[in-house]
Amino acid sequence: MRKTQENDIHHKLSFTIISFLKKINQFFQKKPKSVRYLIKIIVESEKKKVIDYNIRKMLEGVISISQKRVRDIMTPRSHIITLRNNQNLKECLETIVNYPYSRFPVINKNKDQIEGLLVVKDLLPFLTQNEIENFQVSAIMRKAMVTPESKIISVLLREFQIKKQNISIVIDEFGGVSGLVTMENILNSIVGYISDKYKNFSDNINIQKISESLYLVNALTQIDEFNKTFHSHLRSQEFETIGGLIMQSFGRLPSKGESIIIDSYKFKIVLADSRKIIQTEVRIPKSS
Repeated sequence: MRKTQENDIHHKLSFTIISFLKKINQFFQKKPKSVRYLIKIIVESEKKKVIDYNIRKMLEGVISISQKRVRDIMTPRSHIITLRNNQNLKECLETIVNYPYSRFPVINKNKDQIEGLLVVKDLLPFLTQNEIENFQVSAIMRKAMVTPESKIISVLLREFQIKKQNISIVIDEFGGVSGLVTMENILNSIVGYISDKYKNFSDNINIQKISESLYLVNALTQIDEFNKTFHSHLRSQEFETIGGLIMQSFGRLPSKGESIIIDSYKFKIVLADSRKIIQTEVRIPKSS
C-alpha cells in the first residue's frame, strides 16, 4: 500500500512540476537573458521576502533539470538490484524483502541483458500454495522503458508523466546498460533530500528499523549518514560506505551470515554476491 501511495505522489508531483515550468515561462513578459539572470531574480525575490528559502531552493532545482542529463542523477549499473529470469518465487522474495522497491529489473545472464521489470504487486496471485509451481518471472515481467543517458532530465520528466512511468533503464551510446533512473532521482534533484529532522526510518531507503535495537542497513549507506542516524563515530580512511568499512574490518569479502563487531555495533551480512556486500543487519548497543 505504501509503495502504491508513493507512486501516486510521484505522478502528481511530476505533473505539478511540469505545470510550474510552464508558469515560469508565463511569469516573464520577455524571455530571460540567461539561466544565471533567472536565478538572480529568484535570489532577489527571496531577499525581498517574496519567497522563502525552501521555495528558492526548489525553484533553482526546477531550473537545474533543464541543464542536467540523465547520467548526472542515475543509479549506476553496478548498484542496480536485479532478479534473474530463471529464479523461482522463493529466490525472488529473498531479494525483494531486503529492499523497499516496487520494481526490479529482470536480467538474463548479465546486467547488459535486461529483459524487463518485475512489479512486486504482480507476485500476489502466486502467494498461494496452488499457484507457486506456476510461477515464472519471464511470464509476468513487464516491458522496461529505456532512456539514453544523454537525455535532458526535464524531457524525461515529461515522458514519465505522459507514459505514466516512474522508472527507466539507462543505456549508453553503444546500447549497453549504464544505469537506472527513477522519478525519485528526479525529485531529489529538484527539491533535495528531506532534512534529517523531518526524516524517520520508514522514509529512509538506506536504513530500515526492525526493532528498537535491530536495523537493516544498505551496504552503500555513507558512513557519515550512519553516524548521523545512530550518533556513532565510525571511521575509515579508505572507504566511504558501511559496506567498505565492513570489508576493511574483515580484511576480505565476507559471506552471507557472517558477523563482525565494529565499535560495539554488530554487523551481520544478510545479502552479498561474489563482488560486494549488498545488505547488512545491524544490532546497535544499548547506550545508543
